[in-house]
Amino acid sequence: MTEAPTAAEQPRPATTRTTLRDAQQLPARPASRRLLSDTRIGDALALVGSAVAAISLTAFIATQLAPVRGAPALIATTIVCFVAIYAAVTAVSEPGPAVRDRIAMVVVHTLAFAVLLVLGFVVVYTLARALPALPHLNFYTQDMALAGPLDPLSTGGILHAIAGTLIQIGIALAITVPLGLATAVFLTEIPGPFARFVRTVVEAMTALPSIVSGLFVYATAIYALGLDKSGFAAALAISIMMLPIMIRSADVVLRLVPLTLKEASYGLGSSQWKTVWHVVLPTSRSGLTTAIILATARGIGETSPVLLTSGFTAAMNTDPTAGPMVSLPLAIFQFVKSPEPTMIARGFGTAAVLMALVVLLFIVARVVGSDSPARRAARHDHLARAHASLARTLRRFAPRPRRSAPHHATAPNSATEPEVAS
Repeated sequence: MTEAPTAAEQPRPATTRTTLRDAQQLPARPASRRLLSDTRIGDALALVGSAVAAISLTAFIATQLAPVRGAPALIATTIVCFVAIYAAVTAVSEPGPAVRDRIAMVVVHTLAFAVLLVLGFVVVYTLARALPALPHLNFYTQDMALAGPLDPLSTGGILHAIAGTLIQIGIALAITVPLGLATAVFLTEIPGPFARFVRTVVEAMTALPSIVSGLFVYATAIYALGLDKSGFAAALAISIMMLPIMIRSADVVLRLVPLTLKEASYGLGSSQWKTVWHVVLPTSRSGLTTAIILATARGIGETSPVLLTSGFTAAMNTDPTAGPMVSLPLAIFQFVKSPEPTMIARGFGTAAVLMALVVLLFIVARVVGSDSPARRAARHDHLARAHASLARTLRRFAPRPRRSAPHHATAPNSATEPEVAS
């Protein structure tokens, strides 16, 4: 007679959960790759089909239904038709929230592409019109004192405008940077009703038209105080435009300084002034540099304040306190007013130089802004290790000093040298 199997020997039902020991004995299955993107072929086909249908519908509307003429009108009609057709196609297979999400995505990407397209058109058009003037070396090394509207591009240049821009922006920076940093530190470190009032005024000045700053300097410095139209007056007007950008950017950067650093400084007995000077400002150095460069890029392209305060001259003038001084934006304005093709080419060439200068400033801002304290510390550690390695190498190959023969002590001669009593 066979014995009945015990409970341990009975087969487990299929519904019993697997224990930890059984799970460890199971063979490991390879992990399946997870797809993080939800883009499907159907989505791409819907986009392409909607675009083709929108172009076809726009062509039908322009030729058969309504007299749509001009590139802007055609582009706007195509975008509207594309959004409507894509929404209808998506609504066939997707629920309402997905349709709204797809429409918002298409609108945002379309607007971004439109802005990028306009920016690219401006840059390409400016460079194409400036191409006749840019290859000439005299365009960068001469002024327009001996060149007229009918002279060829091989005569005259914009050296006086480049020098005037650098001088004016240098004076404006000397005025803006101390005032902007002091105001930003005040807004951050001394909160209160007056600080809120100052922040409101700064935000309002950000949207101030540039012509207003020029009129203010003209009415106060030139008309009331008797200051001549000069580079210094233009720098005052430019500094008014740069100051709000500088204050707002520096205020945002100073707010990002961790509060624990300030508390640690106060806990060690430091005053508020020393904390700001030795902790807050060094910590936000890269961000403050970015704020300065952004303000410089704003002020370097202003035309209206300079038009009212600096005057115009075709000769080189490096004295900002006497005589008119021209800048790059003002030179562009004067060149393109002429009907002569050579002067118009000089104007577009000046615009290309100004555009390259602004792009260079923004590149410097990006490079300086990306230099974080962690990267600086890592760079300093790398330099310290390199210096230590170089010192060890130099000590290894340095000539060793020769050892001299040991001096043997001799007993004092009683006849010639008296023995010193100890």
